[in-house]
Amino acid sequence: MTINDLLIRHEGLRLKPYKDIVGKMTIGVGRNLDDVGVSKGEALYLLNNDIERVSGDLDSKMPWWRSMSVARQFVFQDMCFNLGLQGFLGFTTFLELCRIGHYDAAAVAGLDSRWAQQVGVRATQMMTLLKTGSWEV
Repeated sequence: MTINDLLIRHEGLRLKPYKDIVGKMTIGVGRNLDDVGVSKGEALYLLNNDIERVSGDLDSKMPWWRSMSVARQFVFQDMCFNLGLQGFLGFTTFLELCRIGHYDAAAVAGLDSRWAQQVGVRATQMMTLLKTGSWEV
């Protein structure tokens, strides 16, 4: 037996956040998120896993996204990260315009959304990046 085994036996292994017996938000093997939180390294590890998941989701649903410039791919990753795959797939007009390379019109469609109203400057920045396809904005 290892200390890991012992702690998992006593604390349990929970992959979604929950309130522990004293009401503290907890995850994993007894990680008290309220008091301990996560380290920068742990947060970046989770981010990298999320980026891989988002990229895999995009690959499976619209493999053509990889043919765009890297800057435009970042727009897709950013939006999918923020909206979730199903939310992003709901941008049907936007996605079709991107697929056929009509980025100016796609940017207009992207800005004409509830998402753009909710995220404000983020949407403006992403749609500028989409139109130019370059970091030189």
